[in-house]
Amino acid sequence: MKFIVLIHSNPKPWAHPTSDHTAEYQALPQQTKDELGAHWDKVFGEADANGEVVYGCALGDPTSSQVFHYAGAPVPSDGPYAEGKEHLAGFFVLDVESRERAAEIAAAFSCPGDTIELRPTMQPGCEA
Repeated sequence: MKFIVLIHSNPKPWAHPTSDHTAEYQALPQQTKDELGAHWDKVFGEADANGEVVYGCALGDPTSSQVFHYAGAPVPSDGPYAEGKEHLAGFFVLDVESRERAAEIAAAFSCPGDTIELRPTMQPGCEA
């Protein structure tokens, strides 16, 4: 089963890992930061070693994006598209045995200041 982990964040400045640069994460005691980091290292390390991590990528500053709308033809404009506070910061593609395993890995990404979304992938032509 393939899933995508979407990381939404709004660090200042835009940098990765995003959690290191959010006010919410920076306000945590160092011990809590260390515990979150150790948990992520353990879960992600195991998933990577097991071949469950297919691909991952951090994304650049949303102000560097370009958005295309269709108005009879593609019309580009400067990004970001999102009007909200958080933007897509990066993603990881997982190939796991179950949704529960995907949720376990995705939960390890969760830190104050970030929102993590877990979504199953679909094959082209598949209906939801």
